[in-house]
Amino acid sequence: MPTVLALLPEGFEELEAIAPIDMLRRAGVEVTTASLTETLSVNGRNGITIQADATLSANPEKLHDMLLIPGGPGVKLLRADPRVSALVRAHAGAGRWLAAICAAPTVLNDAGLLAGLRYTCHTSVLNELPTALMQERVVVDANIITSRGAGTAIDFGLVLVKKLTTPEKAREIQASICA
Repeated sequence: MPTVLALLPEGFEELEAIAPIDMLRRAGVEVTTASLTETLSVNGRNGITIQADATLSANPEKLHDMLLIPGGPGVKLLRADPRVSALVRAHAGAGRWLAAICAAPTVLNDAGLLAGLRYTCHTSVLNELPTALMQERVVVDANIITSRGAGTAIDFGLVLVKKLTTPEKAREIQASICA
């Protein structure tokens, strides 16, 4: 069974985390949500509190098949945390999938991973990522999957399912949620 680690900083964008996590779990993928702090309770940008499965410090070096990074104001906390940068680099170095949505591609850029690749992001970070493909809802290049924002979270989640399972499973999930 494929595994995913989803990072949840305070201020994460709820739709960008929950929609892909939901679709991955529907597809039978084992998703672990990880809080950046030592508490499992994490507040999203819109006041929705999520109970994470674990803290990042509980198992900081374990590699997963995919690292999922949602956007939102919490991206600043991800960018400031050296554990996140190390985790991103470790997953990239092992050829694992990296999935980032909204402002989260800046985390990948900080790690030096976007140079020469196709990607997209939210318009709010275009000044940092000027070569983003803004007409694309989801972009896959090498082992990196990026998406624009909350409005593309379902498309993003379906691509994650497709990459970790099969195109058939992604179509099955798409049909089951009437997407």
